[in-house]
Amino acid sequence: MEALGLPEGFRERMARFLGPEYPIFLEALGRPPEHALRANLLKVEPERLLSLLALSASPLPWCPEAFLLPGGIHLGQHPLHAAGLFYLQEPSATAAVPLLDPQPGERILDLCAAPGGKSTHIAARLRGRGLLWANERHPGRARVLLENLERWGVRNAVVSVESPERLAEHLESFFDRVLVDAPCSGEGLFRRDPQAVRQWSPEGIAGCARRQQRILEAAARLVRPGGVLVYATCTFAPEENEAVVARFLAVHQEWVLEEGPPWEGVSPGRPEWAGEVPPLLAEQLRRARRFWPHRAAGEGHFLARLRRTEGPRPKAPPLWRPHVPARALQAFQAFSQEALCRPVEISRLVLFGEALLALPEGLPDPAGLRLLRAGWLLGRVRGERFFPSHALAMGLEPGTAQRSLELPMEGEDVQAFLRGKELRATGMPGWLLVTVVGFPLGWGKQVGERVKNHRPRTAV
Repeated sequence: MEALGLPEGFRERMARFLGPEYPIFLEALGRPPEHALRANLLKVEPERLLSLLALSASPLPWCPEAFLLPGGIHLGQHPLHAAGLFYLQEPSATAAVPLLDPQPGERILDLCAAPGGKSTHIAARLRGRGLLWANERHPGRARVLLENLERWGVRNAVVSVESPERLAEHLESFFDRVLVDAPCSGEGLFRRDPQAVRQWSPEGIAGCARRQQRILEAAARLVRPGGVLVYATCTFAPEENEAVVARFLAVHQEWVLEEGPPWEGVSPGRPEWAGEVPPLLAEQLRRARRFWPHRAAGEGHFLARLRRTEGPRPKAPPLWRPHVPARALQAFQAFSQEALCRPVEISRLVLFGEALLALPEGLPDPAGLRLLRAGWLLGRVRGERFFPSHALAMGLEPGTAQRSLELPMEGEDVQAFLRGKELRATGMPGWLLVTVVGFPLGWGKQVGERVKNHRPRTAV
């Protein structure tokens, strides 16, 4: 336990908050971190995934498509991970999206989305219908987010690089549900990230709380009347949890905190840790949910589900009305006839530079906002030729490609392809989909007795 090097100030705070529970909390922080596997419902049902991985596991109490991994199992380099069949995630982090409860056809915003764990979860729950808007204000982290959404095979997402305030200016009351996975002091990361331990300080907690308050205020403007906002952190600090929510509710009478589910091992909010709180507000704060590493699987999370009960509904923003030149459409159609055995169901095509995109239904005009991606990137149009994207490959259903090269799940060929190497094979020249148990890993191109690798080196 001493090797973890917990700051003395953190120890004192948690001993004061937890009282008799503190020793078992401290003991839990000395154990190895836990990991969960979450199935991609866009591609595979959980039972089949477990069978493919030869795993026996029970679902987490709060997320039926997520499973606690036994210690010592490492699946980050598994071909089915590269195929986007599962996401490796901290167990308690898998509860945020079930609490948000996105429904197919809705418009959902993940406001602080990188690296993409919760965005991919939302996309899977949407089942390809509706709009997922994933935002990350830091460009480098936004690119990681985009790579994870591509691997997941998401077709109906927008990735923006914006501040919450600018999104609120452009898209006020637009979303049915908004998730705020707020940047925090990261006390729930201490078992996994020594840097989080080193960076901890009371001043850091206070700074995070101020920033979270600003983010929550902007996020609330983005939710339609009757819509839902889930506020989440991965810290234990009440200054960043109950206190932030209490200040918000005290000045926003049109919002209520709804009761979280009675998940096994999960505790209610602790209003007594938030300072002087009126009794009615304290009653609401108990409806929040706290995850503790000594009570439930995972590292620690705080979740509060808020609903906007009333408010004016502003005029809907104008939709993005796309246009695609005839030459670009013809190039894509020629590729489809060559490489696909059935047409891909797409609409609302737009050519942005060389990039041919299929936009989600109901996408508002993004003028004035910085977008990294809008919709499904089909590929690049250069002159009369079309070059398919990795996003297209990962978003195709099994059996869509006319030609495929199926690789054994165990063996050198699949690992060589994932490392960017060419493969030796015979066949008709042209594009083909390299697959494992039928699921795409990326494009290859048959040239003589070689299959050139067109999987991007940045693909995760």
